[in-house]
Amino acid sequence: MKPLRVFIAEDEAIIMLGFKTAIEKMGFYVAGIAINGNEALKKIKNLKPDIILMDINLPEKDGLSVIEELNREIVIPVIIITGYYSQDLVKRANSLGIFNYLIKPVDNNQLSAAINIAMQRYFDFKDTIEKNESLKQALDNRIYIEKAKGIIMNQQKIPEDEAMKKLQKMSKDKNIKLVAIAKKIIEVSDIFSGKE
Repeated sequence: MKPLRVFIAEDEAIIMLGFKTAIEKMGFYVAGIAINGNEALKKIKNLKPDIILMDINLPEKDGLSVIEELNREIVIPVIIITGYYSQDLVKRANSLGIFNYLIKPVDNNQLSAAINIAMQRYFDFKDTIEKNESLKQALDNRIYIEKAKGIIMNQQKIPEDEAMKKLQKMSKDKNIKLVAIAKKIIEVSDIFSGKE
């Protein structure tokens, strides 16, 4: 299994070095570093790390603006690191889907826990998205199948269960997925009814 690839955006050299050392000791790989927001944005887009440690107060472009821009293209779990607590910052970070929030000084145990929690939240998030897409696909497929079934029922004047059996038999005989057969039936029906 490949080590986790971590990107660090931090403008204070001593803190950057501390994070880099701690991350490497945890067995992770430092994929890249940046000392300002514009550099971070460019490198992250290019490197596509597994997780980002992002200081909020970066020169040129603040950390939250970097994340906002990144979110338009890719989703990478981000741990925000800041020197002070602010309710407004927490609200803005939440609105951007930040996976964790740490206040300096950060010790190695906090950092390790934050990385592990952020990655678990990210995997849960991805899993939810995939399940939703799968459910949407299943619903779309069901709509095609129901429509094709209706066409068969109308054309052959047969009940619903018989129409479904005919669809399933066509699918089996032609070794084509049920939804693909349904789409073909709808397409042919549309051509004959002048919809195309």
